[in-house]
Amino acid sequence: MTQICLVRHGQTDWNVQRKLQGKTDIPLNRVGRKQARECCNHLKESAWDVLISSPLVRAKETAEIINEEIHLPIEEMEEFMERSFGDAEGLTMEERDRLYSYNQYPNQEEVEDFKARIVAGLKKINERFPTEKVLLVCHGAVIRMILSIFSGEEQEVTLPRLENGCLNTIHFEEGDWKIKEYNLVGHLSEHN
Repeated sequence: MTQICLVRHGQTDWNVQRKLQGKTDIPLNRVGRKQARECCNHLKESAWDVLISSPLVRAKETAEIINEEIHLPIEEMEEFMERSFGDAEGLTMEERDRLYSYNQYPNQEEVEDFKARIVAGLKKINERFPTEKVLLVCHGAVIRMILSIFSGEEQEVTLPRLENGCLNTIHFEEGDWKIKEYNLVGHLSEHN
């Protein structure tokens, strides 16, 4: 049975400013590096077989900090990059609401294309690592899409916001993915 722990990257300055990041490559800030260390301290208590990261710097940096105690090769998979939000990247929520209606941003990645690449990535993980425990460091919209697919939600936006540094677990068993844990933050000091 494949088990995947989905780790949302640590905080960035754009998270604090509530700017839409998408594929814009923003590094972690001081709090984000602390969150990654706290993820590391929590995750090192379990045995992991594989560490996969989105190639965007905020996810890679989170994975590298986690890996200081886990010591696995880090594999980058483009299938788990954040969704491109086109012309809305770098804009705050207020700016987006003023300029665009109903989250329809010019030049953004279509939802069906986004979903298809994530499903292809999950299929690849399940085929390559059928009995392993996988850490996958990626992004909020990616995790929401994965969870919405397997929870039967119509759209990923209906799920609550995921915290930076949160942990979410899915298992592939009996021919299907099942959600085991959602938005766990007890390992993060700002939530204790």
